[in-house]
Amino acid sequence: MNIKITSLLLASFILLSGAVHAQTKKQATRHATVSTSIARGKIVYTNVCLACHMADGGGVPNMNPPLANTTYVLGNKAALINIVLHGFKEDVEINGKTFSNTMSPHDNLSDRQIADVLTYVRHSFGNKASAVKAGEVSTVRTASKK
Repeated sequence: MNIKITSLLLASFILLSGAVHAQTKKQATRHATVSTSIARGKIVYTNVCLACHMADGGGVPNMNPPLANTTYVLGNKAALINIVLHGFKEDVEINGKTFSNTMSPHDNLSDRQIADVLTYVRHSFGNKASAVKAGEVSTVRTASKK
């Protein structure tokens, strides 16, 4: 191989390696950020949510709904954020069972705390759903004030 081709191949390899390294670093940072949010969210859950939804997220029969595998938790993030911000006063049927206890609003929590606790819930109790960001909570909070 001549020197020009070898140099071109080497330069391409170095550029490609750098791009792969940058992408891997970005994924590791995102994973660390989600892990940190989950850890903070567990603290909020323990202090605010556990008494009603229980340590295992199973809720209380006929009163407080479970948080595992429900459309409320795994579905629309804005709807879930609204429930935390404004509470919930309706009877709800989940997996053929009705739950009727009123959930108080938790609008006293910061956007970060709500995002963290919802990220924790959406990653716990067998749930596998995307993280909630503080900006998403802020958007819902602002829209609900109008």
